[in-house]
Amino acid sequence: MSGAEFVPLSLPPLLIGTFAALACAIPGNFLVLRKQALIGDAISHVVLPGIVIGFLITGTVSTWPMMLGAAGAAILAVVLIETIRRLGRIEPGAAMGVVFTTLFAAGVLLLEQSDTSTVHLDVEHALYGNLESLIWLDAMGWESLLDTQALAGLPPELPRMAIVFLAITVLTIAFWRPLKIATFDEGFARAIGLPVTALSMGLVIAAAIAAVAAFDAVGSIIVIAMFICPPAAARLMTNRLEHQLLWSAGFAILSAVLGYVLAGYGPLWLGFNNSVSAAGMIATVSGMILAVAALIGPCRSRTGAAQEI
Repeated sequence: MSGAEFVPLSLPPLLIGTFAALACAIPGNFLVLRKQALIGDAISHVVLPGIVIGFLITGTVSTWPMMLGAAGAAILAVVLIETIRRLGRIEPGAAMGVVFTTLFAAGVLLLEQSDTSTVHLDVEHALYGNLESLIWLDAMGWESLLDTQALAGLPPELPRMAIVFLAITVLTIAFWRPLKIATFDEGFARAIGLPVTALSMGLVIAAAIAAVAAFDAVGSIIVIAMFICPPAAARLMTNRLEHQLLWSAGFAILSAVLGYVLAGYGPLWLGFNNSVSAAGMIATVSGMILAVAALIGPCRSRTGAAQEI
């Protein structure tokens, strides 16, 4: 197979994985700095019952019902976490753990008991996604990029993830200053009249949208890893938020590209005939990047210090 034929076939899943990683890593920076990294994990789990309920109501696997269901589930999870934390007077981490495991288990039960035999919606799909299958079957070479008929066969996950990534990027730029102030000094943000609660809720909803958009293609494994690993690794590289976002974006791209390539070709290089899960390999690479950053990152001994605003 020539390079001209190979690249278009492989490019869509690679781009989908990259856009998904970036869409999750951007809000993940603020979640990590707010010491709410577990919320990213919780969101990636609680979107499952929202997705299933959206499917049960509409009877179809379409983007908007799933996004609305996931956003509703994320808001419900945040309310439950805050309620349990206040009424039970327990630490936020324990409250998050209780809520997201309970809602995720409820989603699994709904999924198993629902009639989803006619659609590609199952527990394994929710965990691992189907990144490897999102190939562009109608592509015949680079000239397919100018062929409207061939473009009609492009996997719908690609434009969806591209739109979500661009939307999150635009929103982050638009609310950059208030979001940064509220992240580093919530008391000062309230004193100058910033809507801290609305900003926090908006951040959670943006993370939920990124999670559900990526959920169908890449599964919860990549979503969880991308919310935490690239931002955490970036935090070890710099004390400036602007630079941290750039570092996290670079780590997210590196994880997606290197993980996808190693999933397909790594076993062959080692003498095996089968490939491995792209989602699992991408998450593994992101974890390895974090481990390297923990060993050599210039800010690894000052992670508790305040960042420069």
